[in-house]
Parts: sequence; structure tokens; C-alpha cells
Amino acid sequence: MKHFDLSLYLVTDRSQSQGRPLEYIVKEAAEGGVSMVQLREKSCTSREFYRQALSLKACLKPYNIPLIINDRLDIALACDAEGLHIGQTDLPCDVARRILGKEKIIGLSVESIQDALDANTLEIDYIGISPVFSTPTKTDTATELGLTGIREISTLSRHPGVGIGGIHPGNARAVIQAGAEGISVVSAIMSAAVPRQAASQLRDIVYQSKKIK
Repeated sequence: MKHFDLSLYLVTDRSQSQGRPLEYIVKEAAEGGVSMVQLREKSCTSREFYRQALSLKACLKPYNIPLIINDRLDIALACDAEGLHIGQTDLPCDVARRILGKEKIIGLSVESIQDALDANTLEIDYIGISPVFSTPTKTDTATELGLTGIREISTLSRHPGVGIGGIHPGNARAVIQAGAEGISVVSAIMSAAVPRQAASQLRDIVYQSKKIK
């Protein structure tokens, strides 16, 4: 598998970008210290998704930050992204692995203890523990797991986990201390007035928390 770092994982959402280009926010976030970027697009055409993926991949290349594509295996293949993130109702993980090969990163969202246990049998690279807290940026998620859910899933999972959902500077430390390998954020960076500064603040919180974990 390729090396990757879940510490600070940005998930894009153009509706949270305050009208700014994704390229601008992603470059700023990279300068601020994000370690992974996931391109999530729910309302554009496949061609637009593909072009956006190529553009973000070019933005991230100088920083050696992997680009992960949300849901769309075809887009991940077409742009030769570093990985794919899928949910519980998306393409089966074994099919995605067979098509993508062993060198690509595959992440899976888990929304319960049972999901995490089932994931232990799968050839994936990380799990997205979702949602940790309730969040307005994604409305089709299960009931929030809270810090207790992070602790339980982190204990039983054989895969590193990144906490997703409602995470911001005020609660990021607690998520890491509960056992998550990293945090995934949307609005905390996408909507920030200065994305680079927001990413840097979150990065520092995560790294400091890992030292005393």
C-alpha cells in the first residue's frame, strides 16, 4: 500500500467554499498542513468531476498529498487518483480492490460497531468513523457516535480510523484522544476566512494531541 497520513483529512464541498475555487482552498489547506484531500462531488456531471479531479491532483502533487475520490471508482481510475473512499451502500470493497489494485488507498465509512467489525474482514486501508458529531454538511448519515463510539471502534478495528462529522478546533483534541488516528473536516477549512490558517491550527491540535495520547 502507498504511504498515507490520516492526521488532517480535508473533504471538499463546493457549497461551503464561499464562492472560492476549490483549487484555491485546497492549495491553501496544503500549505497549512492537511495530509489528505478527498474530492466529493454530488451534483456535477461526470466530465466536470473528472476535470476537477485532474485539477486538484495537479495542485496536490508538489506537496505529495494523496487525492482520494469519493464514491466514484470510474473517476478515480480516469484521473489515476491515489485512492477511493466508499460508503456502506456503494460498490463492494472487494470489487473496488480488484479493479484498483493493491497500491491504491481504499477507505470505507463505518457508522456502527457492526460496520467496524465487518470492515475487519475487508482489504481496505482505513475507516472513516462517521458521524462523530452531528453535522449540517452531510444529512444522510446515521446517529452520531460521539467520543464513546470513537473509543469502541478504535479499540476493535484492525484499520486506522479517521473521525468524520462536526469536528472543529474546539473538539478535535478529544477525538484524537479517544483513539482516532486523525480528523476529517469539511466546513472547518472550506468555510474558513483563511483556509491555510484554519488547517495549520487543526494540524497543530492533532499533532499535539497525538504526543500525549
